[in-house]
Amino acid sequence: MLAQASPWYAHALQRTTAGPAEPLAVPARVEWTTRRGNGPGAEILGPDLRRKRVVELGCGPGHNAACLATRHGARVTGLDLVGLQIRRARSHYGRLNNLTFVAGHALHYLQASDEQFDAIYSVFGAIGLVAPELLLPAIAQRLKPGCTLAFSVPHPQRGGRSPSSGDRPRRDFVTLPNRTRLPIARWNFDTERWDKHLARAGLWLTSAQEFHDARNGRWPTTLLISARKL
Repeated sequence: MLAQASPWYAHALQRTTAGPAEPLAVPARVEWTTRRGNGPGAEILGPDLRRKRVVELGCGPGHNAACLATRHGARVTGLDLVGLQIRRARSHYGRLNNLTFVAGHALHYLQASDEQFDAIYSVFGAIGLVAPELLLPAIAQRLKPGCTLAFSVPHPQRGGRSPSSGDRPRRDFVTLPNRTRLPIARWNFDTERWDKHLARAGLWLTSAQEFHDARNGRWPTTLLISARKL
């Protein structure tokens, strides 16, 4: 019921209505930013993902998960809060091997699991939308030592904004396909604050990259962070 009342359900509903749910070709690369082909690909998760166990927190229609499972040989679970997104992802890529789509809340899924993962990632997904003091320790608990967490979030300075000065979330908006804007809460951190929260969870920040999208003005649009479990 909570998922159906959320802006993310409204977003998925409009996407599902706008386009047919049908099998798609597997994308050529993993995308981390608002602009296709910008930035790294799957290599940020590790040099060799064959047979590695990977989970995506907030998989949406499943494009990145499908790429990792098919082109890199990983065993991937795509998780999303909204069942409509999971239905859409299965319609696109459910035929593929090494790929499972699951509906559920990222924090609850990690807390209930007893599995250890070789990589965990989020592309404008759960990280930044779930309290980091809860989600990052749950991620660290499920990540194998020495393995990678990578996530992209909207850049805290996008559109001339300023990063959060504290640890509380800020009011933000999600734009639906019909251009309606619905309010959400987002942890709008800069690299320094993410580093602090990662360290508290036992994760070591290894890189932070910012990316621009010329369509959105001069401000950076994406912050991509990777970390390893200590």
